Amino acid sequence: MNSFNLNTIFKSLKTKAEWFSLREVFESTNTHVARDGNPEANYSNSTHGVMIEILINGQLGYSATNELTLQGLQNAINKAEFFALNASKYSLVKFDTSIRPINSGNYKSNAKNNINEISIPEINNLLVSSNQYLKHSDRIICTTGFAMMVDSKHKYICSNGSNIEQDFQFISLDFSATGQHNGNIQKRTDHGMLARSYQIGTEFILDTNIKERCQKIGEQADELLFAEECPTGEMDLVLAPDQMMLQIHESVGHPLEVDRILGDERNYAGWSFIRMDDFNNLQYGSNLMNITFDPTVNQQFASYKFDDSGLEAKKDYIIKDGVLIKGLGGTESQFRSKLDGVANFRSSSWNRPPIDRMANLNLEPGASSFNEIISNIENGVYMESNKSWSIDDYRNKFQFGCEYGKLIENGEITKTLRNPNYRGITTPFWNKLKSVGDESTFKIYGTPYCGKGEPNQIIRVGHASPVCHFENIDVFGGN
Repeated sequence: MNSFNLNTIFKSLKTKAEWFSLREVFESTNTHVARDGNPEANYSNSTHGVMIEILINGQLGYSATNELTLQGLQNAINKAEFFALNASKYSLVKFDTSIRPINSGNYKSNAKNNINEISIPEINNLLVSSNQYLKHSDRIICTTGFAMMVDSKHKYICSNGSNIEQDFQFISLDFSATGQHNGNIQKRTDHGMLARSYQIGTEFILDTNIKERCQKIGEQADELLFAEECPTGEMDLVLAPDQMMLQIHESVGHPLEVDRILGDERNYAGWSFIRMDDFNNLQYGSNLMNITFDPTVNQQFASYKFDDSGLEAKKDYIIKDGVLIKGLGGTESQFRSKLDGVANFRSSSWNRPPIDRMANLNLEPGASSFNEIISNIENGVYMESNKSWSIDDYRNKFQFGCEYGKLIENGEITKTLRNPNYRGITTPFWNKLKSVGDESTFKIYGTPYCGKGEPNQIIRVGHASPVCHFENIDVFGGN
């Protein structure tokens, strides 16, 4: 990336556009996998290119290139002009330059150690060593260790004077154990969905207590082989923060993306049950439900200072005391909908235009300790770590399954349960939120694999939540 000077080329480009920008992205990824105590994969890849955005006749045009020369970028500008001029004859919305705010600044992930400083043998030894702790018994038939490290550098220059540089380091770490006994197969992971994903340096990998974490995973995988099936019926439900991550993601994050509400995703990822007049009116959940959009959280996976429109990121309440007050809409969606939004206009790489995406979407802590929550439940189930999910195109009706459950009887946690599942409808479910855990139960997670858009974009998101208690939920067992 250092051999290519975006600022120098920017000054030499010619265009008739009212406004234009260059967004350069360089990203390198290193992935390492061990299976059953042996290295299985070590691979790396990198990508480097520039996205051109221009505004002509109220219409945006895009063109991306990895031909990083003056001629290559000039050709891309010419293509973007052609696309914008032709599309402007049919555009439904005429944008102006207000959709690209003027900002300058820098951002860098808070990491002690650079991810490029750790060697492949070091990572392999760590992942391979996990097998001896994951393999709790001979019933554990498969163990895995996974590490992915990403170095991502972004530079954004606009004709309006914006000049932004952001430098990210991402790490995902996961371990799993799969057990089998008498035809019953159970898998336990390190919180599911690559949930241990953070914006951090290699200190995260090197400081992880592999023995303790993996012993617990292996023990619980073995334990599930002899556990009772989750009961079926309407009862209280307590969700651990790693499952709340999925609950927030699917039933809050996606339905509140404003481009989806406007219908942009209808033929691919679906629509939303939310309508424009629901903002500042809809009682989305109980008065204990407080959801924030916050890309400023230290080391959370989707933290940043500016989104890809140049809008500065800040903490915003999306749902306050259970009432829906703001959508996840970037500058373009705000212009189209006339609704307030947030700095969530993001792209997955240099060859994708930005669209509305959740970033760090968090449920704020409440006032109840874990023991207080459990002690107030006569009949219920506690669930950890997502393993399956299904939700309709409107992000309304859902059914989620977890890896690990515990029965709650007369205010105490008793038996281990296998195959715990629950189902519901989004706003009735959230309105059954009975108690929210305090800071001591609050955990931060993330995932690198949120998909949306045409062409598809896989992007990083972060979620944080305390333990949560919902009453009178449809719970059931079975795979």
